[in-house]
Amino acid sequence: MIKPVRHIAAMSPYALANLNAPKGKRLISLSQNESLLPPSPLAVRAATDAVANAQLYPDPEWRELRDALAKRHRIPSDGILCGNGSMELIACLTQAFADPKSAVLAPAHAYPFFRTAAQLAQARFDTAQEDNARVSVDALIAAVQPDTRVVFIANPGNPTGTRISRTELLRLRDGLRRGILLVIDEAYGEFADHLGEPMFDLVGRGDTVVLRSFSKAYGLAGMRVGWGLFPEQIAEVVRKVMNPNNISVAGQAAACAALKDHTYMQATCQTTARRRDRFIDRLRDTGFNVAESFTNFALIHFASAVAAARANAALRAEGVFLRAQGGAGLPTCLRVTIGPEEEMNIAVSHLERWVREEKT
Repeated sequence: MIKPVRHIAAMSPYALANLNAPKGKRLISLSQNESLLPPSPLAVRAATDAVANAQLYPDPEWRELRDALAKRHRIPSDGILCGNGSMELIACLTQAFADPKSAVLAPAHAYPFFRTAAQLAQARFDTAQEDNARVSVDALIAAVQPDTRVVFIANPGNPTGTRISRTELLRLRDGLRRGILLVIDEAYGEFADHLGEPMFDLVGRGDTVVLRSFSKAYGLAGMRVGWGLFPEQIAEVVRKVMNPNNISVAGQAAACAALKDHTYMQATCQTTARRRDRFIDRLRDTGFNVAESFTNFALIHFASAVAAARANAALRAEGVFLRAQGGAGLPTCLRVTIGPEEEMNIAVSHLERWVREEKT
């Protein structure tokens, strides 16, 4: 057998959702944080038209997309990098700025891919305790070590759904020493944009990156388009480790068109938020502890890890798939993506029945 390098051999595969419904049961997948609605018709049309030129390589500079993003967010286009989903950008940032002699820091219940990215770079992965599944700036600052090079924070968070304010993020940045790169992952940022707390201006300091994605609010998860605003010197280094033809012609065309249909995206966020809040209210009425969410999902807290596992098993037996969160340090929680109304009602009904059966 040809042996892999040691640090790759020691890694566990990145945990993807298990979507194998029991025989005879309809699959209801509420585990992937996919958009409630399909992408804008403008995006669908643009992607379809772009396939006619699929014999050509995509634009490696993403010029049209960068210009559209710059116009939409009022940011400089030359600071934008686009990735094959924001995951590519997270991995490339870590590869470029962390190594076996340094550490990556993130909140305890952060997006699990932050850990994977650190492992790929052979960097130590440190975590800071959270306050009731909410990022603690004080804990993050206290967890910084002499070899900390990169700090990742998802805001709003995944899988928690919680967020911290712009004031707190500024306090975090000010509390980190010079030479530490702060990466703010706003994959769910559009669901909180109505709060009016943009962070793009922080990039001008030269030590902060802000990432976003078209996978969630824009409904383009299948197109794999992520992007971020980078300081010039950071972008120059990251480009060296990126795939030069990373986003397909269809993906770039769809993303450009989706930006033109801002009303559609906002309506998607609003519809999702209303359905999410109704879902959370109904679960709370049943007695569940559900955190406030600023995303397209909700996090249900159970009394114990055993209770969460029993509820998860009962739901899966009926074909309803939520997402267990042991990998994010939350074994007492299940995450629920906000999906079609009928499927949400089915999920709540099964959870209500599970509660009744637990009491008997």
